[in-house]
Amino acid sequence: MRYWLMKSEPEEFSIDALAKKKTEPWNGVRNYQARNYMRDDMKIGDGVLFYHSNCDEPGVVGLAEIRSEAYPDPTQFDPKSDYYDAGSKREEPRWLLVEVGYKRKLKRTITLAELKGKPELEDLALVKKGNRLSIMPVSKKEWDFILSLE
Repeated sequence: MRYWLMKSEPEEFSIDALAKKKTEPWNGVRNYQARNYMRDDMKIGDGVLFYHSNCDEPGVVGLAEIRSEAYPDPTQFDPKSDYYDAGSKREEPRWLLVEVGYKRKLKRTITLAELKGKPELEDLALVKKGNRLSIMPVSKKEWDFILSLE
């Protein structure tokens, strides 16, 4: 089993929205490294730290799990979608998604400010300067430490 941190802007899709829907396709990823994580490394049952970004208090707000293997993101083919990619072809899709399922909301937000500067998290991509990936791996040790802050 692997562990991941997946970022979403709460104005776009929040942990509460996932709680209502139960399972949701994680569409709109347009970064090759994040796509490669979904394609090559994510497996059904992997753990997800659901992270709210680009908001007043960015941080880990909930737990989810991967519920599907990666498959083509249909938004890349829809000219009306914000995630349309004219260069992507149905026979050779460029972008993929996985389905993410709700597990639970944390008792409180574990903020980015709280995570920064912790020696236990010095290798976590999230706290490294300049990292803007929307999906990143988390070690079991980092996962356990983050959840211990709850």
